[in-house]
Amino acid sequence: MPFDRDLFLPVSREDMARRGWAWYDFLLITGDAYVDHPSFGTAIIGRILEGAGYRVAVLAQPDWRTAEAFAALGRPRLGVLVGAGNIDSMVAHYTAAKKRRHDDAYSPGRRAGLRPDRATIVYSNRVREAFGDIPLVIGGLEASLRRFAHYDYWEDKVRRSVLFDAQADILTYGMGETATLEIAARLASGTPVGEITDVRGTCVIGRHPGICAYPKVEVPSFEEVSASKAAYARANMAEYQEHDAVSGRAVVQKHGSQFLIVNPPAFPLTTQELDRVAELPYVREPHPMYDAMGGVPAIEEVRFSVTHNRGCFGACSFCSLAFHQGRTVSSRSHESVIREVKLLAAHPGFKGYIHDVGGPSATFRRPSCQKQLKHGMCRNRACLAPEPCPNLDADHTDYMLLLRKLRAIPKVKKIFIRSGIRFDYLMKDPSGEFFTDLVQHHISGQLKVAPEHCVAHTLDYMGKPHIQVYETFREKYFKLNRRYGKEQYLVPYLISSHPGCTLDDAVRLAEWLNRQGHMPEQVQDFYPTPGTLATCMWYTGIDPRTMQPVFVPKSPHDKALQRALMQWRKPQNRKLVLEALHKTGREDLIGYGKHCLVKPERGGPPAGGAHGAPPSRDRSGRGKGARTDTRTRVEKRDTSARPAKKAGWAKAKPRKKK
Repeated sequence: MPFDRDLFLPVSREDMARRGWAWYDFLLITGDAYVDHPSFGTAIIGRILEGAGYRVAVLAQPDWRTAEAFAALGRPRLGVLVGAGNIDSMVAHYTAAKKRRHDDAYSPGRRAGLRPDRATIVYSNRVREAFGDIPLVIGGLEASLRRFAHYDYWEDKVRRSVLFDAQADILTYGMGETATLEIAARLASGTPVGEITDVRGTCVIGRHPGICAYPKVEVPSFEEVSASKAAYARANMAEYQEHDAVSGRAVVQKHGSQFLIVNPPAFPLTTQELDRVAELPYVREPHPMYDAMGGVPAIEEVRFSVTHNRGCFGACSFCSLAFHQGRTVSSRSHESVIREVKLLAAHPGFKGYIHDVGGPSATFRRPSCQKQLKHGMCRNRACLAPEPCPNLDADHTDYMLLLRKLRAIPKVKKIFIRSGIRFDYLMKDPSGEFFTDLVQHHISGQLKVAPEHCVAHTLDYMGKPHIQVYETFREKYFKLNRRYGKEQYLVPYLISSHPGCTLDDAVRLAEWLNRQGHMPEQVQDFYPTPGTLATCMWYTGIDPRTMQPVFVPKSPHDKALQRALMQWRKPQNRKLVLEALHKTGREDLIGYGKHCLVKPERGGPPAGGAHGAPPSRDRSGRGKGARTDTRTRVEKRDTSARPAKKAGWAKAKPRKKK
């Protein structure tokens, strides 16, 4: 349905003129299309500034080839805020194999190429051309994860903090609301931007570390981490450990003759503050200027979804959440979430389905334990893996009661949970009542969870629980499905070529999947994104948590071998699978037995032992006395969701009534 453009923040001089504005305070520049929804960082920052009384205009996906495009709305009175968008611009543009993507869900009509590579830097440099020494603040995920000297996968080198290359005055990291409001208030009071150096959740550049207003720790310099991988690993671990609002210190890193000052993180928003941010007057739709271009596809997943929490103490080493939002969980009140769902239920396009009530991890409603509220997160201990901490509070009652209230709202037919569920956290729930509610009410045909691998030491590098936890969860999941007469699938997410995963480990994963009768339809190669511990392992070959060497499958061929093993049945992967099995001495998996992954090469003897001999054939080509195997036919319908019945991967059949 069409929306009045005056409900949105101004995007043109005409919009400002209709409001009677001869001037405005802040210009927000983003690499995404302008979607006024609380799932988009630009919308949040724009609305909180508006709520504080500032005049704000938005410049979305400007033509970065000319400075004139950045001056189209005129010079703002107080400053310019720049973000690359909801995801890192390099991740948005390139696959893990560094191939250019052909579409962009955050752009109108999925059109690719509407933002530059390294958008934060390019936009900021154009701002300097257009407005000179205007106060310039960069933020968002791209800036947040690149705030320190960091390894850049696409250039295969260590780059400086993005703050230097962007020529910005301040970098805000994390979610940014409180830091942005404090910066805005100081600028409005007349404080020169060069004197705003002590805001929590920000980074600045100084000529000496003495400008830092907090207790601090200095990490190896940009020059040191560029020259020494051990120094890089030490710096990365210190940066990760200090990212805690309670116990974290400021981190200083020298770049040439200057110093990067990273102030301690901002404190997580309280429930009341989070409620206020979530209930600002968002239109919750893309700007109508995109209607003729096909709209903005990214809205479809979130239009009828609700974010109820922030932060994640899951501590997966390949995930950037801990380095961005932090590991302390905060959540909205039941009343606020209920108001939002009622608002969604009144939307003319609402069909009765809330697609998600979640966040970074859907079931987290409180900090992992009470200790962290006073002392901060433990520096050398993860809350969940490899074993759950004895102090872990895994009670799901509050989340369960929230969902029950939402299910009772008129017009709501079903509420799904599609954001991540930590199955290991769920298994520690003392009552197990939520698990029952989940199976009965909140699964849209299939539940996606992330065991990621099956080999213990690989899972340790990932920061994930050992596979036995997943197998116990899977068994209970299907038991509950049978009890309640549900036909629901379980889909595992898996990663290939993660640091620490050898070719032998990849073969063991293929064996494990084969025993389950499951071959993933899609495979996710490990992607070394800035800031994560796993990216540090990938670049340095060192686990920064232990400073011990770690194997890394780096070459395209090594990665192709591991990826092929996860999809061993595909004909195009046959040669790679055979090569991997020969390299690892696992010829016992070449043959005709159930345990085998591939048949022998033509003219060669079967290598699968007694079980590897081909069965005798009748005229139909089917083994005598053998049942028809329907897996291939079913997998063509939905490979990712069709597990084998024997192992409990398939949909659970209801019990027959006596």
